Order: sequence, then C-alpha cells, then structure tokens
Amino acid sequence: MNAPTIIPHWFDGQAHVRADAALQDVFNPSTGEVSRRVQLATLDDVNAAVSSASCAWPAWAEMPPIRRARILNRFLALLNDHKDELAAIITREHGKVFSDAQGEVMRGIDIVEFACGIPQLLKGDFTDQVSTGIDNWTMRQPLGVVAGVTPFNFPCMVPCWMFPVAIACGNTFVLKPSERDPSASIFMAELFKEAGLPDGVFNVVQGDREAVDALLSHPDVKAVSFVGSTPIAHSLYQRGAQMGKRVQALGGAKNHMVVMPDADMDLAVDALIGSAYGSAGERCMAISVAVLVGDVADRIMPRLVARTKALKIMDGMSADAEMGPIVTRQALERIEAYVGLGVQEGASLLVDGRGLKVPGHEKGFFTGGSLFDHVTPEMRIYKEEIFGPVLCCVRVPDFVQAVTLVNRHEFGNGVACFTSDGQVAREFSRQIEVGMVGINVPIPVPMAWHGFGGWKRSLFGDMHAYGEEGVRFYTRQKSIMQRWASSIPESERKGPEFVMPTAK
Repeated sequence: MNAPTIIPHWFDGQAHVRADAALQDVFNPSTGEVSRRVQLATLDDVNAAVSSASCAWPAWAEMPPIRRARILNRFLALLNDHKDELAAIITREHGKVFSDAQGEVMRGIDIVEFACGIPQLLKGDFTDQVSTGIDNWTMRQPLGVVAGVTPFNFPCMVPCWMFPVAIACGNTFVLKPSERDPSASIFMAELFKEAGLPDGVFNVVQGDREAVDALLSHPDVKAVSFVGSTPIAHSLYQRGAQMGKRVQALGGAKNHMVVMPDADMDLAVDALIGSAYGSAGERCMAISVAVLVGDVADRIMPRLVARTKALKIMDGMSADAEMGPIVTRQALERIEAYVGLGVQEGASLLVDGRGLKVPGHEKGFFTGGSLFDHVTPEMRIYKEEIFGPVLCCVRVPDFVQAVTLVNRHEFGNGVACFTSDGQVAREFSRQIEVGMVGINVPIPVPMAWHGFGGWKRSLFGDMHAYGEEGVRFYTRQKSIMQRWASSIPESERKGPEFVMPTAK
C-alpha cells in the first residue's frame, strides 16, 4: 500500500515539502481512514511564506486595479471550470454531502466575482474647491502582507471571504487553512498560478497553532482575518491589537429560529430540519435553537421528531445523502458528549443520534440527528456552541419573551423569525440584537456584495467580512489636501499662521 500523499505549503508560486516536517493525518470521515498527511509549519516555513509575500507586494500594489481584476477574472473562469473537482475534495476531507460542497464552492465563486469589480470599489471621493484654491480627495491604498486563518467547516468559502478581496485591493496574502481539510487550499493556489497570478501574491502555510502564532507575531503581517471559536477569536484579536495589527476575528454562534403561531408550519419544519442538520450542523450559521412560541411546540414537535428520524445519513458522495459524517472522531465524541450532558441537565431527548453506524462505513465518523425538547436557558446545551447535528427546542409564551431570550444570549451571529405577520417581522428585525437576520429565511447569509458578520461575542473587530466592508478592512484611507502657489493672491500671503485653518 502506498504511503499517503503529503499536502505541501505553497509560496514563491510553487509547492514546498520539508523532508523533516512534522506530519498530521488527514482523514476521510466517511471511512475513518487516513487519506493524506499534512505537514505542520515551523517558524522557518512561515517566515519563508511571509518573505515571499513581502517581496511580491511592491510590484503587485503598483499594478493598476484593472490588470489585477483581469487575473482574478481568469481565476474565476478556472474555478467555474473545476468547481466539481474542488467540491469533491471538500467532501472527501470534510464529509459534507457533495451537493452542499458544490454550494460552498459557488458561494466562494460569488465573492471572487465581486472582487473582479475592484476598479470601481477602489474609487475615492473628491471635493473641488473645498476651500479657496484647495481641493480635497481620498484614496484607498493596500496594507501590504495580510493573513487569513480559516476553519475546517468551509475550506473553500471562508478563505474566499478573504483572499480575493485582499488581493484585488493590492495586498499579498498568506493563508493558514485548517489542518483537518487542507487540500482545497493547494488546489486553489494551483488554479491561481494557472490564471497568471505573480509568484508570492498568494501563499499557503499548513499547520496548527504554531503557524498561527508565527503569523500573528510577524512584523511584516499587517492584518489578520480569522474565523473560528469565540475564545480563540477573542485571544487573537487582543494579541493582534497589542501588536498594532488590524484584526477581524469572527467567533462562535448559537443561532435561534423563532417560530410564531401564524407561521407556515410546512415551511418552518423544512427550515429547521435543513438548517439544523445540513452539513451535520458544522456551520456557524446553523440553526441550533428553535424558539417555539405559544402553542407551536405542540403542533410542530411530532413532525420534527419524524423528520429527524428519517434523515438520510451516508457517505457524502452518495446522491441520496442528506447528511454526511462529522469531520473527525474527536469532534464526533465531543458532540455525542453534549447529547449525554443534555440528558443529565433534564432536557427531553426525543431523538438520540448517538452510536449511528452506516452500513459499509462502520469506521466512519457518523452520528445521527439529535433533537431535544424542553431545553432551558440555564442548560449548557443551550448556552454553548455544540457545532454538530443537535437541535434544542425552547418553549416561550409570546413574542416579547422570544426576543428577550435571543437578545440575552452572548452570541449574536444569525437569527431567523418565521411569521406571516408583517408587523411582527418588522419589530423583530428592529429589536433583535444579532448581526444577520432572516425573515422566513433560516440561514440569512448575505450575498457577496453585502458582507458577513455577527454582533456581540460572535465578532471581534470593526468590520464585517467580504463585500465593501472587506474592501475597507484590506485598505486604508488617505486624505489629500492640495493647492498651488499660483492660486494664492498676493493679498492673502500673510506669512506663518498659528491658528487652526478653516474653510475660507
């Protein structure tokens, strides 16, 4: 049997493998077998990648935005040509069903397409005659070398939240993808190379915490984007700020879906099942709490039980699969431990997904959907992010209590409200303290030109990801005031002025 392929780093426009590199296994979650091995970066590896990016930056920043956009356009075409290959890579290493992986790739493609419009997005403002003989304008300029640290659950889409916009703005980029499913990063690097991207503009360092720490402390890295758990996001934000870096750190979530008594119950059931169990619940926008208002619980719970039990759970490449495996055995054990905790805490476990075995894939990292009723806000399964296929149902008497419940949670990433009442929808949208809101939309992920971001402990930093917020994050504004000596009449040449200048 051949040894597993080693997943390389990427810098200077080519793959790099160190003969003495420490390696970590990468699994196929459906079989539980080691499919590849990824090398873990040392400080020298990170320094080499940042050096490559630093050397490439001056020429890339000076390239006119329209020429940068043309390279991105070629990259966009290649992504479209190879989108199914990329989706299959994701399914083999993450486990999500192939159709879901295809959707992830398409959302990444949307952002690359948005970034192709960078000449328009980088236009500044201009004021003629802001004061007598003086004009004022602004421009946005790139930061330099920037880095992205991305999670396992979206190995294509989340990196695409970052590097297309950063690179389009004139920065060079170092990506540190998750070591659990790293192959997508190298596939995209190879496509970028084929598109004509100059060497050093896009770089990849594989690895773990050591690589992240090295990027965070490197003086040439001017900004860091991160998506992951809240404790790490908060720590990274604090450390980056202390080092004078610009940091955008997206953290955890506990997304609620409020179901009002007047909601379309067929639509609500479909939404809860798809958003709670899609991608095995390993989404930062997954609905993990159903807030059932009034008599909704009695009407909807039997249907949720039946649909949860009927989930088609199998290898992600199977055409009929609705849910695939969990990314690693450690993650599987953590999720199933939360289910046991919920029982201990007194919640009613109506569907127990633990211990699922898929025929022909008995060693795979599978669990079934789990469904709890009578969950209360004091329980850990309500407060903490489980990041797995576990739906917690909370019963509240009215709309006011539903809004209060959501607003009291420490996370504020996404939320949804299902209702047929326009006034309820309006008040929910206005009163809720969450960054992304869906009305009869369970997973309100904004499109590429709007930007993604939560509130409270779901986001540390001032700007959301991608969209025009991403352009602002990856550039800094410069304001220029200009006048010419010939425009100053002799009568106004009064020598040094020692007061604050004002418009004249």
